[in-house]
Amino acid sequence: MLSSPIVLRMPPELQMTDDQFFEFCQINRDLNIERNKTGELLIMPPTGGTTGNRNFNIAVQLGIWAEQDGTGICFDSNSGFKLSMGDKSPDASWMKLERWNALSEEQQEKFVQICPDFVLELRSASDNLKPLQEKMEEYMKEPGCQLGWLIDRKHRQVYIYRPGMPVECLENPDTVSAEPALPGFVLNMSKVW
Repeated sequence: MLSSPIVLRMPPELQMTDDQFFEFCQINRDLNIERNKTGELLIMPPTGGTTGNRNFNIAVQLGIWAEQDGTGICFDSNSGFKLSMGDKSPDASWMKLERWNALSEEQQEKFVQICPDFVLELRSASDNLKPLQEKMEEYMKEPGCQLGWLIDRKHRQVYIYRPGMPVECLENPDTVSAEPALPGFVLNMSKVW
C-alpha cells in the first residue's frame, strides 16, 4: 500500500495554466490529483474501505448540520480549491453562503479560488502525519479559513487549527465542537474512530 502521494515534477515549459490543470483533472477523474505551489502534481492513493466509511460518516454529520444551519454549503473530498499553496482537495469542508454566492457561476464550476471557512483532513492508515500537519498549517494561512481539523484515527487524536493560534490536540475525544466558526456543529467521534 502506498504511504505517500506520487509526485510528478514538470519542466517549466510544461507547467499547466489553471484551466489546463482543471481539464487535466477532469479527464483523469479516477485519480485524486492536487498541485502544490511549485507546480508539482501530487497523485494521492485511494483510501481503503475503513477510511472511506469514516470519511463518509464525517461528511454526513457535517452535511446534516449544514442543512439545518443554512448559512453555508459543504464540499466533499472531490472538490478542488485553487489556493496560494496550490490546488487542494480537503476530505470535507464548509463555506459561508455569502462567500460562495460572491463567486460567478463559472468560478463555482471550476476549482473554487477561495479557501473554505472550515477544512478537515482524515488521516488514513497509509498517510504520513507530518505532511498532513504541514498542509493544515498552510490552510490556516489562507484568507477566509477559520478552522481546520486533522483527525488521526491511528492515535485517536484530533488536531485543531485556528489562524494565528497554536495547534490544540485532543486525546480520544467523544465529540469535537466547531464553535465559534460553525455554531452548533459537534462531530460525534464514535462514528469516526
